[in-house]
Amino acid sequence: MTMNLADALAHHARARADRPAIIHGDRVIAYRDLDATVCRWAARLRALGAQAGTVLGIALGDTPAHLLALYGCARLGAIALPIDHRWTEAEKLAVARHFGAFRTLVEPGAAIEGVPCVAVDAGFLRDVDAAPADQAFPAGEACGAMPLLLSLSSGTTGRPKGPRVTHGQFLRRFWTHWIDLGLNADDVFVSATPLYFGGGRTFAMSLLFAGGTVVLFPPPHKPEELAAEVARRRATSLFLVPTQLRRLLELPPEQAAPFRALRRLLSSGAPLFAEERRAIRARLCAGFCEYYASTEGGGVSLLRPEEMDEHGDSVGRPVFGVEVAILDDAGQRLPAGAFGRLAYRGPGVASGFFDDPAADAEAFIDGWFLPGDLATQDADGFIILRGRSKDVIIRGGINIYPAEIEAALSSHPAVGEAAVVAWPARDRGEEVAAFVVARGPVAVAELQAHCAGRLAPYKVPHDVFIVADLPRNAAGKVLKPELTRRLPALP
Repeated sequence: MTMNLADALAHHARARADRPAIIHGDRVIAYRDLDATVCRWAARLRALGAQAGTVLGIALGDTPAHLLALYGCARLGAIALPIDHRWTEAEKLAVARHFGAFRTLVEPGAAIEGVPCVAVDAGFLRDVDAAPADQAFPAGEACGAMPLLLSLSSGTTGRPKGPRVTHGQFLRRFWTHWIDLGLNADDVFVSATPLYFGGGRTFAMSLLFAGGTVVLFPPPHKPEELAAEVARRRATSLFLVPTQLRRLLELPPEQAAPFRALRRLLSSGAPLFAEERRAIRARLCAGFCEYYASTEGGGVSLLRPEEMDEHGDSVGRPVFGVEVAILDDAGQRLPAGAFGRLAYRGPGVASGFFDDPAADAEAFIDGWFLPGDLATQDADGFIILRGRSKDVIIRGGINIYPAEIEAALSSHPAVGEAAVVAWPARDRGEEVAAFVVARGPVAVAELQAHCAGRLAPYKVPHDVFIVADLPRNAAGKVLKPELTRRLPALP
């Protein structure tokens, strides 16, 4: 079954009228009001000239207005273009222009020079309240193939790429949340990551489609503040990126207690290390799962709590409806255990990028989507990520995969986080450079010796740079190009 995703809200207005749909601080929007409010948003966007198929930029903060704008676009049949309100002016301008946004919704005083913008201010909200809630909009089965949003990757470097995801494909991503992750209408879900981020946006929209409660508690917040919010709302589910989870592990047991009451704690966005997965399950939440996914293709695999002892280095097995393969450079499928390019296909995967045949040719091959990850898959289906294809370091003609070195460094008790990048070198082409966030005093030579005891000599970092923090985007992913730019030239 496919439909306009906003169709579900009318059902909840009747069947779950008193249930809180969105909570943000002291503000509560109940399901009795959500459907009509979304219809009024759609009517106001139509009055501005938008229609089905129109690209509308959404550069809003992590507030109820952001979710109302997303569902308002869906109700109208417009195509949402996520734009991170934290980006620079130049980044916002590039994305809005590249995808031809008809209008971009922005925070008051945050207009983007050079593109038409609409401030979601008090005047706009008064116009929404005055708009009709009974206009006819696209609905029903015919909406399955209708574009819903341009699901941009979390980075902004290079040419913007955005796969066009349909209502039907997004709905099948929701299926994974229900079937594999166990999220449902009884959940009180704390949204603690930016709504621009694919995971934050998709989980919040999924819970509203299902009739659950979404509590907006966006960053920045301290670990103890997040714990207090989880307790205050009696939350049942929570999604975080690895950086946030690592900070929670530093909490004393009494402050971490609210997380142990969660039914489901989810991580995605970047892989964790085996010891981290086990520590999170043991110290924070027995229902902890790692969910491997991409903005372009949706969910790929899930590592369940009971699998972490034996398969702690894996991101799990494919989720419902998804098929995974490991391909060689010629696009041929490899046998179990072989190393190669991860590919997957399923009903939630986008069909291609927006007006970008060159990117299509690189990422979509014979019906498979290739997210750019290198991996192996064993005979039981467990997937082990080995790094990003574009992150491979080639030292003297030998391929080196940063994830392996990062794992070795992170196993040292003084290392909080590690990131490894290629370091241009005259004699060997590239050397290995490591950046480390230390928990306490540690010598570079000690870290190199630690790696030497676990890795082949050619994989040992040429140098290790101790830093206070690693640069990240809004999704919590390390910006490795920024680290590369910090490297001095090698003689």
